[in-house]
Amino acid sequence: MKELKKILKEISVIHVYGEEDKLITGVTADSREVKPGSLFLAVRGTKSDGHAFIDTAVESGATAVICEELPEKLHEGVTMIVVQDSAAATGMAASAFYDHPSRKLRLTGVTGTNGKTTIATLLYNMFEAMGYKCGLLSTVCNYVHHTRMDATHTTPDPVKLNALMAEMADAGCEYAFMEVSSHAIDQKRIAGLQFAGGVFTNLTHDHLDYHKTFDNYLAAKKKFFDNLPAGTFALVNTDDRNGTVMIQNTAAAKHTFSMRSMADYRCNIMEQGFEGMQLKINGKEVWTHFIGDYNASNLLAVYGTALLLGAQSDEVLTVLSSLRPVDGRMEVIRSADGITGIVDYAHTPDAVENVIEAVNRLRQGAGRLIVVVGAGGDRDRTKRPVMARIAAAGADRLILTSDNPRSEDPESIIDEMEAGLTPDTMPKMIRITGRADAIKAAAMLATPGDIIIVAGKGHETYQEVKGVRHHFDDREELRKAFKMS
Repeated sequence: MKELKKILKEISVIHVYGEEDKLITGVTADSREVKPGSLFLAVRGTKSDGHAFIDTAVESGATAVICEELPEKLHEGVTMIVVQDSAAATGMAASAFYDHPSRKLRLTGVTGTNGKTTIATLLYNMFEAMGYKCGLLSTVCNYVHHTRMDATHTTPDPVKLNALMAEMADAGCEYAFMEVSSHAIDQKRIAGLQFAGGVFTNLTHDHLDYHKTFDNYLAAKKKFFDNLPAGTFALVNTDDRNGTVMIQNTAAAKHTFSMRSMADYRCNIMEQGFEGMQLKINGKEVWTHFIGDYNASNLLAVYGTALLLGAQSDEVLTVLSSLRPVDGRMEVIRSADGITGIVDYAHTPDAVENVIEAVNRLRQGAGRLIVVVGAGGDRDRTKRPVMARIAAAGADRLILTSDNPRSEDPESIIDEMEAGLTPDTMPKMIRITGRADAIKAAAMLATPGDIIIVAGKGHETYQEVKGVRHHFDDREELRKAFKMS
């Protein structure tokens, strides 16, 4: 429990109606989670307005409410707190309620379109390997030291975020690494958190269904760095032209990494095969279990971040050589007769292109590349034809299929993808709506020496159709198709 007046000290309050001397048993922005003694935060969301649920929250036992507008009727014994921005207030209130857990951790945020999960997860794995207790908040899963918890969002809501960090602090974690999504920045889910530093990976076509324009998407990412205070670090990828934009107005110490130009942290690929690649990082060579230029860039970001957090270069390189790819990221599955399957989470045009380019650089002999790809429903529609066009350009055979169609008609999604093909690439393509059937067909088309890329879902173990989640795992389906046990 926490005193309401102590929570309010952290928030910019316009006016308080009622008593501040009361104990709060919990904080939530979801009226369904209200319990007696709760502080309810009425937040305006993209689909609903929390102000409409104030009465419901009070009926369930809320004894205090933070809102931007007072309801028509004030409830006796319920303290009403009016603020300018209840979304930001939610993060501040959650942080205060859980006794500011981020201040007890060295918290690093990773943002960008692609690479967030890989970088955050590898940093967690690296610092754990170096003997530290760490926390992880990622798309794939969350960790409190060695305890794994399923993730539902790239960045959880402020209450769950602070609750998880409180568990990390209580478990003795010293470091925490988290993916910071553009939605989370825009919706102020990270308000009230204290970061040791931030990492920018890249910015490409994604989430325009939410942000509407690329400039809005960029501005959301940039806001994360704008809000980093003095005494923190900002590490950005200058191979992306938006890297320098991210740090234009930050008070954090500015650092850069690059595969192509002068930077604080530099990397060259010396050699690579499907088993891994030899890198030269800031003049020192290291063998890694990763492939692809984009993964070399990810590893460089991990290296730079580790040094900025105080680790020593030689120890970082030693641990780097032992790290393995994250689940569903360039995950290799080989058949008994010599067909190579690769499962990857690539679900943006840039990510699809990166995976195909990486594989095409490693192809040997006359083996063909077969790509299985779909696009998610109820998400950015503009990227669908672009993804298909890129996949068709780099593949010998292309199978368009379902991803997570959600509430949309899978055939309509595939129609929009197919619109991106040209007369030259159309003959490469076949449509198979059922994803399991598409993966099976790719395996049947393949002969020894061929490579199959199954892109889009990666680590996910479900497929969402008409609002219902069914068990589905690309890796399981590929093993079945390869007749592996």
